[in-house]
Formats: sequence, C-alpha cells, structure tokens
Amino acid sequence: MIAVGIICAALVILLLKYVFGGRGPNPFEKDSREPLKKRVYDKKEKNKVLKQGFVPSKVPENLDAVIIGSGIGGLGLAVLLAKVGKKVLVLEQHSRAGGCCHTFTEKGFEFDVGIHYIGELLHHRPFRCMLDQMSNGQLEWEPLENPFDHVLLGPPGNRRQYPIYSGGTRFTEELKKCFPGEEKAIDEFIKLVKKTKQGVWFLVLLKLLALPLAKFLVHTGLVKHLSSFFKMAPRSLTDVVNELTENKDLRAVFSYIFGTYGNIPKDASFAMHSLLISHYLNGAWYPKGGASEIAYHMIPIIEKAGGAVLVRAPVNRILFNDATEACGVSVIKGKEEVHIHAPMVISNAGIFNTYKKLIPKDLQAMPAIQKQLSMLKHGEGGLSIFMGLNGTKEELGLKADNYWIFPENNLDELVETYKKKEREEAAKNIPLLFVASPSAKDPTWEERSPGRSTLTLVTFANYEWFEEWKDDKVTNRGPDYMELKQTFINTILEVVMEVFPKITRDKIEYVDAGTPITNTYYIGAPRGEIYGADHGIGRFDPELNATVRPQTPLKNLYLTGQDVFLCGFAGALAGALTCGSVILNRNLHLDTIALARRTKILNSKMKRD
Repeated sequence: MIAVGIICAALVILLLKYVFGGRGPNPFEKDSREPLKKRVYDKKEKNKVLKQGFVPSKVPENLDAVIIGSGIGGLGLAVLLAKVGKKVLVLEQHSRAGGCCHTFTEKGFEFDVGIHYIGELLHHRPFRCMLDQMSNGQLEWEPLENPFDHVLLGPPGNRRQYPIYSGGTRFTEELKKCFPGEEKAIDEFIKLVKKTKQGVWFLVLLKLLALPLAKFLVHTGLVKHLSSFFKMAPRSLTDVVNELTENKDLRAVFSYIFGTYGNIPKDASFAMHSLLISHYLNGAWYPKGGASEIAYHMIPIIEKAGGAVLVRAPVNRILFNDATEACGVSVIKGKEEVHIHAPMVISNAGIFNTYKKLIPKDLQAMPAIQKQLSMLKHGEGGLSIFMGLNGTKEELGLKADNYWIFPENNLDELVETYKKKEREEAAKNIPLLFVASPSAKDPTWEERSPGRSTLTLVTFANYEWFEEWKDDKVTNRGPDYMELKQTFINTILEVVMEVFPKITRDKIEYVDAGTPITNTYYIGAPRGEIYGADHGIGRFDPELNATVRPQTPLKNLYLTGQDVFLCGFAGALAGALTCGSVILNRNLHLDTIALARRTKILNSKMKRD
C-alpha cells in the first residue's frame, strides 16, 4: 500500500512538472492589442501582404525556423514564435497565403474556402483572447444569427426543419420544444457532451509529456480512468445516441454536425463530436471582412520580427545534414532548386505529405515513422460549390446562418450508400449538403459588393471518382470531368432552389465546383481531404495521441496543425499551440488560460475607469 502511494505521488509530481514546468519565453506575456486600424478593402493593397511571391532575395538571413505551409497551423505557430523574437520564414505553394483561410475571386465574387463559422469567441474566452493577441487586436468577429444552424431532414414535401440555438440552456430548451417527450434524452445528451469535453486537457498532456511517461499512462490504462474524453473516445456517436432515444429525427439532430470533421456517426468518436457541440454552445461567429482578414493581420507580426511569408514557393524536400538532422528545405523556383537553411524545420503540410513526399526514402523507412503512418489514414474528400448571385441578402432570403440538409434521417445508411455508388449515379443522390452565405455573415459585404451575394455549399465525394483527371491541367481537365462536375452542380442547385425559393436560375451569375483533386492542387491535400488525417474512432486511441506529437523521430523536424491535434480552425490552432509549447519549453495552452484571466481583469478595470 505504501509502495502504491509512493508511485502515485511520484506520478503526480511528474505530471505537475510537465503541466506547469518550463521556463521558456511566453508569447502572451505582453498585451499587444492596438486600436483598430482603418479596414483595407482594396484587393491590390491586401495582396501586397497576402501574395508576396518567392524569390531568393526575399529570404531573411539567419533564420530561426522554416515553416512549410501557410494554413492557420503554420501561420499561427509563426506568430507565436515571432512574438518571442524568432525570425521565421513561412513558405506556401499556392499563389496566396492562408491555406483554408484564403479567399478567391471569380466574376467579381469573393468566396471563402474553409472558414464557415467559428465558436468559443466570447470576449473572455481563452480562444478569443489568444486570437486577439495573434492579430494585435485587429481581427473582428461578427456573431451569426441565433439559431445559427438549421437541420433539415426528409425529402421535399415531407421536410422537417429543426433550429439549433446557442447560449446557456437555450440549446436544450429549444430542442425540447421540437421533441416533446424527449426531455430526458436531450438533457442526458448535453450532460454527456459537457462531461466528455472536460477531459480533453489530457489530449494535450499526452503530447507534452515525455514519451515514456505518456506511454506509461496509456499502457496502464490510467489515461481512460483520468480522462472522461478518452473514456468516451472508443464509443461511436451512433451507439451513444441510439441508447438515448428511439426517435430517429432526434438521433439525426444530435448527430448532424459530423460533417465538420467528416466521419459518419457510426464511425465517429463521441469524444470528437462532443468537442464540436461544445465549441458552438456559446455562439458562432464569422470574421468581419472575410476569411482573408485572418492571414492579413497575422503576417505583419511575422514580418516585424524579421520573418517573411512567401507564396508560390513549393517545397519539394526537407534537407538533412550528415547527422540526419533537419537543416532546411529545398524550394522549386522555375527549373532551379533553391536551398534555404535553418536550425529548425516545421511542417504544416500534413503528416502524409511530410513523411511520404518531403523526406528521403531511407528516412521514410524508419520504423518510428512507419508506425505513425500505420496509425493514421486519409480523411474524406471534400466537394465544394461556389455560387455568385445577383441580389442582396434580403432579396434572396439569406441570413447569417447555416443549413444542414439531409434527404432522410438515417444518416449512416445515406452516406454509406452514396459512397458505394458509381460516380455518375452518386452525383444525382447527394446525402448531405451544408449551405452557408458568407456574404450574409459579413457586415462589410454590402459596402464591398453592393447588390450581390454568395453561397458556399459543401458535401463529401470519393477521391477515386475524380482521380483519373488529377494530372491534367487544373484549368482544362477535359469535357468528361466538366460533365461530372455539372451533374453534381445540377443536383445541388435543385436542393438550393427548393430550400431558398427566392434563389432562381436567373439570379445565378456564377457557379462552379471544387472537387477532391481541386483540393489537392490548391491546398496540397493528398486525396482531396479537407480535414487532414481521418478523425474516426481510431484517431482517438490514446497510444496514437501519445505517439503522433510535434516532435518527429527526426531531430529538428516538427509537425504543426490539424494532424498534430484536431481538425478545423480551432483544432489546427491547438496544433500550433502544442508545437509552440514543445519548441518554447512551456505550456502555451495554460498561458492562454492565464491570458484570459488577465484580460478579463483588465477589461473590468477599464470599464470602471
């Protein structure tokens, strides 16, 4: 008994050391918020920041680090390092910075590609306080409508609509109005969600602890006893909700948001789903000025520290010295290779690109790297439709909210059947459609583009359906490819015009689709996945989460972004915080909590004064 007590005490001391230890510099030590500057609408001015093309002469000297990829996992980490004086170069293969936070313009319409809505942005929350510091207070956020989501179930003529509200107890109160007699199931669902989410801190811990200690916690089973998150992680969303209720519509409403991480309910971990439900319980927001504002306000912070963010800079390999230590990268410029040296290389290109494309074959074969690759699989391919419309949001019946549309309430069966179909048949039977209007969410839109509106629509599609055209020129993949895209577009337009009757064909000025191979070309997704490595039940195995961490088996090579932590904007930023914690030798997750406390006190004092 005494021996067990001694072991437990030693374990607690070790845990405290890794949770609270570390003497490295704190990026959030000083409040860097500045008064709001005049918003820049001119695209040419913004492109001076977002589209700085790579030439060797722009590479800063005496770099502290090179980061591959300018998605939020890369840019976010670069800002954290810049705030403690590190000189960082971020390299982006696309023609503009931002990854899934970038926007593009066609026929005069601006479209976002990945930022649809963000949660946890109340002023006193750590996530909001962190983003304020990472943009020097220049990023503004506009709340969505409440209800912020609408779940539509069933075919036309028998379509049921369920509004999803945020705010305190309103989520459950409004659901109970829709499902009388299901009060107990609804209360139990939200209770499970909140309890499961509370244990997510252990996910951070497994990635920051020394690997032997993390493995000890895993193999003894302590991790599942200590963390409600890992206790619920092996349970599928379908199993949990089916135990709660027999009502098939309510089961679907509990599960609808699986589209934000890409796994159907029977393959989804309830732990992952709990994080998403929790993320929006206090509301949903959209960046004022559009998604490009995120990169636009982060890049100057990197530059101020002597770094740079350069685009059209495809990294073709990571350089290693004779001691097998990462020492830089090679960038293709025309037909030439440009070598850039730095004492640290950090990849935001995803684990598959990093390990399978960017390191030499002999290093790929290392058992430690093969083990990590064997633990993960590719996520689902994404298909997006971009619509430019003639008319204001009022004229078209658009609001700052989202629609999740399903032709039936049997979500697992719907998607499984769809994925097994031949591509032409699948294109006519889409099981899930996410619909949002970026223009309706952005209060600056009317000033920037009066009398016009946009819709962004997202579903899933098999990479294999489009794979035969992957090597064709991106702007000319041939008539068969265009015909297949058009079939998807036509099916989706029918749904849109039925749900939004004010949108008629004569209002549509522009429409096009981005397929999985489009995602491969523009954001470097190996199989068109929009959420990186698969987020199914296997992703939440404790051993995987202890093994896949910012440190790679190769010295001076690190990973950041959503493959390190979780998918989406918040997940990729958590990956950046986790990588930054390792590099700076301090727990930056705890620093954001401390930052929120200081900010709340400061704001209260300013109000009193």
